[in-house]
Amino acid sequence: MESYIYLIIYKKKRYSFGFSPTYSYFCTLKIKLNRKSMENKNKFIALNYRLYVNGEQGKELMEETKADQPFQFITGFGITLDAFEKNVVNLEKGQDFSFSLEKEEAYGEYVDERVLDLDREMFCVDGRFDHEHIYVDAIVPLQNEDGNRFYGRIVEVGEEKVKVDLNHPLAGETLHFEGKVVENREATSEEVQQLIKHMTGGCSGCGGNCHGDCGSDCGDCGCK
Repeated sequence: MESYIYLIIYKKKRYSFGFSPTYSYFCTLKIKLNRKSMENKNKFIALNYRLYVNGEQGKELMEETKADQPFQFITGFGITLDAFEKNVVNLEKGQDFSFSLEKEEAYGEYVDERVLDLDREMFCVDGRFDHEHIYVDAIVPLQNEDGNRFYGRIVEVGEEKVKVDLNHPLAGETLHFEGKVVENREATSEEVQQLIKHMTGGCSGCGGNCHGDCGSDCGDCGCK
């Protein structure tokens, strides 16, 4: 793994995992504005789903959308996992679906080298360690020297170091999706332009705040 210097970005709010087909952990690295996505017809898709992983007692439910808050996205912008988008893009409104994504299609293997020991002083505010936000299992927003934003999970807080896990929380897992399509239609030009606006500055490229429980105030890109 390449060596990065990680900087903490505090926004004074509490973060929680958002397990979803959207990137959720490495959002700004996944979203792409490219010529192909601009030339193709973009679809607006809304769906309700349940996400399972393999557990010791069989499938374990990890996430479930609310009936009145379906997951919404526009195709062609890399907002969801590519394999997820391919499985739902041609489904009709009202159609049920059930499919699995192997870890190679999802978030890959769990990589031990992505667990880092960072200097405790990086988590200090006004000279004092930020106990309010930095504790075991807390999710914190990070940024590397290239400006890419993502999340890390606090694994251990020591006297000199803080251990942070940068693996996606679903790394190494096979993902099983079951659900129903609420809407599948061609996205309007206004919806596409609104999404582009937020992806190129209105939402700071989503800022890593993509959790699947997205609202409509950011063009349904998952930003909150």
